[in-house]
Amino acid sequence: MVKTKPIYVETLINSDMLNVWEYTQNPDLHQQWDLRFSEIDYLPKEKESDPQRFLYTTKIGMGMRISGKGESIRTIHKDGERVSSLKFWTDHPLSLIKEGSGYWKYVETDAGIQFITQYDYKTRFGFAGKMLDQLFKPLMGWATAWSFDCLKLWLEKEIPPRLSFNKSMIHSIVSIVLAFIWVYQGLVPKILFQDAGELALFRGTGMFQGHEALFLYALGTAQILFGLLILRFSRTKMLHRINILSLVCLGFGALMSQWSIFAAPFNPTTITMAMIGLSLIALLNGDLPNASNCKRQRVRGE
Repeated sequence: MVKTKPIYVETLINSDMLNVWEYTQNPDLHQQWDLRFSEIDYLPKEKESDPQRFLYTTKIGMGMRISGKGESIRTIHKDGERVSSLKFWTDHPLSLIKEGSGYWKYVETDAGIQFITQYDYKTRFGFAGKMLDQLFKPLMGWATAWSFDCLKLWLEKEIPPRLSFNKSMIHSIVSIVLAFIWVYQGLVPKILFQDAGELALFRGTGMFQGHEALFLYALGTAQILFGLLILRFSRTKMLHRINILSLVCLGFGALMSQWSIFAAPFNPTTITMAMIGLSLIALLNGDLPNASNCKRQRVRGE
């Protein structure tokens, strides 16, 4: 039997209870920062004391949507703390999630509001669904944590969720392109096809006599590893500073060995300036939502 833990996410928001409550309980505001939902609509109640029911929709691409329903089970208010419990379900044939339940907890502290969620769900599709959930649940946990940090930025720094999403997309594109260039430049001209010009370039320096090919292999391996580091740790500003310095040093070395290549099409000047520009964009594009900023494990005894 495949068994997984409930999803748990916790963050600390430097705001007051009423503000955090409004931005999480108002469906018009909630759907803006939560990656898990595209639309949330409250259904009318016959009596004020009735549980609040709602409809939710999630876009999954190619014009397809998954819709479901939910219901607030109860809300507890006490000194310095609020808890909102709910359940949710869907009959949509494409939804891995069949039904589930969870809660949002708000705790006042000296530093702000401790905002916590924990939820779990049952899957459909039998054993295949349980196996697929081994990949899906960590993604849901990441999306929840990213969304919590997006909400934190909105409340603390007034960065709207749409702007956070756009900035995150820009950062991802920058990181992928930089990583690709470094890996390509290390693998193709320095390891796979040295005779295409890189070997002649190094021989022109007069250095590493008789060992130019070995040096190219080492340099190519280093460039591949550096590209993978950028892909994995793209938010580390020091990596982008190292990237800029490395590009300047490599460009200077190429200029000293064979300055004529700087007159060729697609020469080191163009690619170096483009890669430096990408790192500058990454350095200037700060205040990004980050799932790792949230606590993902519940401490025993809490």
